[in-house]
Amino acid sequence: MPLRTVCVMTLLCVSGALLSAADATKKIEITGKGHRFFAADYDKHIMAIVAADGTIEWKREIPGSHDAWMLADGKILWTPSGDKVFEVDPKVDGQKLIYDSKTNGNEQVPVEVHGFHPNADASVIAIFESGPKRVVEVDRSGKVLRIQALPIDKGDPHHHMRNARKLDNGNYLLCLSADSKVLECDKDGKPVWEFPMGGKEPYSAIRLPNGNTLIGGGNAHRVIEVDKSGKEVWSVGETELPGIKLVWVAQVQRLTNGNTIIVNCHAGPENPQFIEVDQDKKVVWSYRDFQNFGNSLPVGFVLDSPGAIR
Repeated sequence: MPLRTVCVMTLLCVSGALLSAADATKKIEITGKGHRFFAADYDKHIMAIVAADGTIEWKREIPGSHDAWMLADGKILWTPSGDKVFEVDPKVDGQKLIYDSKTNGNEQVPVEVHGFHPNADASVIAIFESGPKRVVEVDRSGKVLRIQALPIDKGDPHHHMRNARKLDNGNYLLCLSADSKVLECDKDGKPVWEFPMGGKEPYSAIRLPNGNTLIGGGNAHRVIEVDKSGKEVWSVGETELPGIKLVWVAQVQRLTNGNTIIVNCHAGPENPQFIEVDQDKKVVWSYRDFQNFGNSLPVGFVLDSPGAIR
């Protein structure tokens, strides 16, 4: 696949301010047709919206994040992987607090939020709290609607969960780090399905329309799709993609065309942070940028595939 190097030389709006031309000059490497996407990075401490040609459309300094969402109205929900969830409007400065985990009995309890999931219109947000081992559902104003304990056995607040999702049937799909499994439990916290990860720490899991589950395998260095029985039906391994090594596979996304977006974290500057592969495991797009972003980029998703699942 041909490699193209893109130099971005434009003035960009960042939280209401203009970047200088020098700051806006960034060298990136893109293979294939680009995507407009969102990314959040721990090394450079930013979250950003990036155009298909690599232009930074908007960015904001953050301490880091393990999960974020772009809503239909263009606003962004994000967590600093601490104990809060915020809402940001890229069109204006500032942000507002949606939910503070240091409430509702957690005042003296260590809490880390590494995953949350708004419903389609963001009227309800499921917030998964490591430490208390529970999910708290709130409305857009932060009002608590329900609290449910989750069946997590091992670990500490940093290793209970990474990403988690609320499914259309009301169940919860959890990536349990220390328990080394992807677990589905019902709305009352009863386990109904699980996929063991063999001692590895899954980062993300999404439920596909056909009932299969797509897993970002974390330090398993792979992406796995399994059916309802737990049978592996598709995967991409650590060294299966020519010239690319998968290291810490973080978030995954299934596009409407059937292709899969892989966020490749901790893989070093010789590897892209974003990869799109088709069902034949052919790389159709990759994005590598170690000037705007760094080696700890766990959160990312394309914005130009309406109906994509993440």
